[in-house]
Amino acid sequence: MTDDPRLSRRTIIKGGAGVAFGIGSVGALRLFGTPDAKQNPADCTTRDLSASDKQFIISNWPLYIDENSKKNPSTLQRFEKATGINVSYTDDVNDNDQFFGKVKNQLGTCQSTKRDMFVLTDWMAARVIDFGWIQPLDPAVVPNLHANIIDSLAAPAWDPKRTYSAPWQSGLTGMAYNKKYLPKGIKAYSELLTRSDLKGKVTMLTELRDTMGLIMLGQGTDPAKFTDAQWQKAMDALRKATNDGQIRRFTGNDYVQDLSAGNVLACEAWSGDIANAGDDNLVFVPPEEGMMIWADNMLVPNLATHKTNAEKWINYYYEPEVAARLADYNQYICPVKGAQQAMEKIDPGNVDNELIFPTDETLKTTHRFMALDESRTKNYGRQFSDVTG
Repeated sequence: MTDDPRLSRRTIIKGGAGVAFGIGSVGALRLFGTPDAKQNPADCTTRDLSASDKQFIISNWPLYIDENSKKNPSTLQRFEKATGINVSYTDDVNDNDQFFGKVKNQLGTCQSTKRDMFVLTDWMAARVIDFGWIQPLDPAVVPNLHANIIDSLAAPAWDPKRTYSAPWQSGLTGMAYNKKYLPKGIKAYSELLTRSDLKGKVTMLTELRDTMGLIMLGQGTDPAKFTDAQWQKAMDALRKATNDGQIRRFTGNDYVQDLSAGNVLACEAWSGDIANAGDDNLVFVPPEEGMMIWADNMLVPNLATHKTNAEKWINYYYEPEVAARLADYNQYICPVKGAQQAMEKIDPGNVDNELIFPTDETLKTTHRFMALDESRTKNYGRQFSDVTG
């Protein structure tokens, strides 16, 4: 994987790119770590300074929060004014594995990361929770989370009661094409791997679970339940397409530019990228086979010194109006019930935007990627990296 596989998902260029909408998948995974790295969260705590020290330190993905302006204060600024809590906000989570490397030694030995919260994607959130590196949230401080989280995100297998985690935003992985250069478009994910008129004009993602999940769907395999033989079949298809020159490259942060320029005609894509690309010729397409869906989750690590302040942050972002303001900016799936109604006052044009508020019918067609143990994680990761470079 690249160091920054999803940076473009936080793009700040807003525009009117097209969407041809339909289907989806939940990338909620459980990974099992090495036993000697595990902690008991109850044995790795410190005194909470929240009452006397009104601050809070968070690490999030780049360009993932609305910006402040004189006429329209950001949600962060509104939080600070409403609570009196000063937020130290850092966008240093450029990649799940990279960030894991930053904090694993401290968390694995019950040392402080100097953070009160960080935001990780489902599969990595599952991993650090399984290690015992994350503190349980106090339900009394986060009532909005439990009251307002949308049903499709309320009970992932790795945190079924949302004891440790709260989705920040969610999104879809599907396809995109440039209608200026490919007027007939693309419908099936398998076309990316096989269509001769797309040869050398296709990009795919460096995220294993996105790319391999969609290939499996194209082969009629459920990404939530597959055998090693089915994995190998999907891997063989990816390897063949790569060796045949079908795939231009694997990318995580700059496919939109190539797509706009016509260097790439069709690609695997994240929904928010296309919605915010500022190019009306770009169209996001749910493959006929289905899509993958993921969430990035707020987590409070062991030895966080401002745990209650972090929980107040979660509770604040689960207020429907706040959630609507955030989603209006970044165009990702909003995890908060009531935000769609709140959007009527904030931006009526986004009330029926399925990239933000997918219908129940759409969500019922989603798929999840199978839980992987550590052995399979390493084995599959090596095979995928051998092909993606």
